[in-house]
Amino acid sequence: MIGYSEAPMAWGLTRGMARVLGVNLPTAVVDGWLSRAELATLVNRCQACSQQAACTAWLATAATSPCLPVFCPNKRELEVLSLQH
Repeated sequence: MIGYSEAPMAWGLTRGMARVLGVNLPTAVVDGWLSRAELATLVNRCQACSQQAACTAWLATAATSPCLPVFCPNKRELEVLSLQH
């Protein structure tokens, strides 16, 4: 299992944002189209973000979406991943 026990909130939010776009991050790593280092960068960026409350609220209402909110620091990378796979 791929996860981040040292940053469970950031891992959950990062995974949630990806899921809304149709991207499964653990599968992306296992299948090799996302490296563990790239995933760690996404989680670290999320952990440093000051918008976790806004992110949680957005995820609570968004089942699917073609794009992420502008406040997401991983918006560009996750949206690119969603277009690639």
